[in-house]
Amino acid sequence: MAEGSGLPGAGAPGTSPPGLGDGRLEVSRGRRVAIGCFTAWLGFCSGAMVAALLSKMVAFVTRATPCSGIPSCNWYIYAMVGGGVGAVSLPFIVLWRLGRPATDPKPDRGF
Repeated sequence: MAEGSGLPGAGAPGTSPPGLGDGRLEVSRGRRVAIGCFTAWLGFCSGAMVAALLSKMVAFVTRATPCSGIPSCNWYIYAMVGGGVGAVSLPFIVLWRLGRPATDPKPDRGF
């Protein structure tokens, strides 16, 4: 890029734009924290719902005594464990995928 081209990151010859040295731009720490916090509570809620469904299936398979009005008598234990797994795994997967370089310069090709 030539100096004075008006493009962001254009500077003196031999300098690279801010971010990584190979031309990829790095996601800022603040954005990573925001994405991680947002996906953590989403992961907690979705993991808890899946685990509550799992508790219902376990209660059905083991022929546990049904409790009136709730999926199973110990659904809250399953929900807390599932919520914890979801709160850790979803942000990890999202941030891991976000940190990988794009494989194609036009990822929306075909739309």
